[in-house]
Amino acid sequence: MELRTLRYFVAVAEELHFGRAATRLHMSQPPLSRAIKRLEAEVGALLFARSPTGVTLTPVGSVLLDEARALLDHAERVRVRVGAAAGVATVTIGILGDGTDPGAARLAAAFRRSRPGVDIRIRETDLTDPTCGLRAGLVDVALTRAPFDETALTVRTLRADPVGVVLRADDPLAGRDGLRSAELDDRRWFRFPQGTDPRWQSYWHGGRPREGPVVRTVQECLQAVLWNGTVGLAPLGHNLPAELAVVPLTDIPPSRVVAAWNEGDTNPLIRSFGEIATAAYRR
Repeated sequence: MELRTLRYFVAVAEELHFGRAATRLHMSQPPLSRAIKRLEAEVGALLFARSPTGVTLTPVGSVLLDEARALLDHAERVRVRVGAAAGVATVTIGILGDGTDPGAARLAAAFRRSRPGVDIRIRETDLTDPTCGLRAGLVDVALTRAPFDETALTVRTLRADPVGVVLRADDPLAGRDGLRSAELDDRRWFRFPQGTDPRWQSYWHGGRPREGPVVRTVQECLQAVLWNGTVGLAPLGHNLPAELAVVPLTDIPPSRVVAAWNEGDTNPLIRSFGEIATAAYRR
């Protein structure tokens, strides 16, 4: 069994839904379904009982889930130990959001100074996965924004940013000093794809279901505003094109910049990353 296939299986087993698992793994659903069917053929038994509303684990699937988690944990320990024995330490960092954030730039400089021999790999993700591939085992630590499902994760808050609504500069509301989200209830908002983390969606949708175009990246959000007059939320203080404006929202809590990693991760580089990140963002 390939480790990648086992990661796919664990994602489906934890989400109990192929669509949500595919979103979490940043892949389309058909290849995920094919991979699970091949795994079932290899095992010689059904792993999931399928229904129109989702899936449930079969008894065989429950056994494999325990074993798959153990194998993936062991594979990670092997990677860390072999890297340490070879004298090469590697950390993969998932990043979501604005790469020009001065806090992130300070963190990069501070981490390089503190750990000059570490091979740092960066994985940029879109807005459909606030954990930046952490749950799928694609990164060691995520530099991202909350809120999202924090189950089995350690999450450290680095900064809190007020948020505002992004509008076209010629919008009648663009000159206001502040708005409440209820004043935008008649507008179309950009939305994230089905299966995106519910807490994450709820926050960026202003706490209620919305109608509007589905987006995956920051640029798609901005283009939806420019082309369609769609509205949506964004942290204050980010540079925007002259054709756009951002008006503070007075009834939405701040957006937290966080560092997140898997709960119980014993890699000292991850703990070190959290400590250095906290210091870098305090400046």
